Amino acid sequence: MSSGVAAQHGLVSSGTGGVWRVLADDGEEYEATLRGRLKKSDTGRRADGSMRRDTIAADAATMKLAVGDHVRLERDVRQHAWVITEILPRKSILARRAPGGGHGERVIAANVDQVIVMFAAANPEPHPRMLDRFLVIAEANGLAARIIVNKVELVGEGAVRERFADYVRAGYDVHFTSVKQRIGIDAVESSLAGRVSVVSGPSGVGKSSLLNALFPGLGLRVSDISESVNKGRHTTVGAYLHPLPATVGGAVVDTPGLREIGMWELPIRELDLCFPEIRARREACRFADCAHVAEPGCAVRDAVQRGEISAARYDSYVKIRSEIESEQTI
Repeated sequence: MSSGVAAQHGLVSSGTGGVWRVLADDGEEYEATLRGRLKKSDTGRRADGSMRRDTIAADAATMKLAVGDHVRLERDVRQHAWVITEILPRKSILARRAPGGGHGERVIAANVDQVIVMFAAANPEPHPRMLDRFLVIAEANGLAARIIVNKVELVGEGAVRERFADYVRAGYDVHFTSVKQRIGIDAVESSLAGRVSVVSGPSGVGKSSLLNALFPGLGLRVSDISESVNKGRHTTVGAYLHPLPATVGGAVVDTPGLREIGMWELPIRELDLCFPEIRARREACRFADCAHVAEPGCAVRDAVQRGEISAARYDSYVKIRSEIESEQTI
């Protein structure tokens, strides 16, 4: 660009049709497009040495802009237009396989601190196997995960706690909430403070209602439930980053309901690392490359037999492993 250019840094809050909204250092939000020859800083591997795959850590040649990215923003005074000229290094990403069975990474959000997976106690009915897949994706990206079970007033908190006890035993923080009855709301707010959190889960579970109850200024649209299919109608068309009030700090990235959950070429040898209760016992197996399926001396299967690992969670592990094996042998 020529002289007469004002430059500053910003945070990408949303994007559609090649136009991105960027929260700039001056407190304003601008619409910007990508520069033709964009500078792409190398993200490298995570500093904490986590297991996140090389394919997840996008390199300088393939890195694509995502919500949550920190960018360099320049304005050409003569053209009266803002342009993103550089994507700054990322500390983390949340990514999944592109939908429709295609091969390719879909970066949902960048610079994430935690993933919050939200389900409803009822209406729509929760599916633990889907929850397990969400958690595996968070673990595979090296991100902390916590669970919110909303609408507990429809079933009763005691029954819901019993149903999701396996996840508490596995080591996950689980919040039981009711927006209507203001149950568990304060604890959720504390978990969001000062962090960038991706809030995800099936449609219709009350993500927008919960966030609106916590932070009324967000003004998120609330979905209704289709009586015929008992599935929420989508109200979020793309990921959108919402800064939280300055008194709280942090931000939430609201995402559309994810209908397809793919492992995106997760190395099969790393799957057991994505189940905390299995990860804690894998070193005690007789064989270093134990698949925890049929090998003798498997500490994981022994723990399942003793009731120390949930049989349902272990069954999810086996099914996901079988799917990955099928994909990687094609």
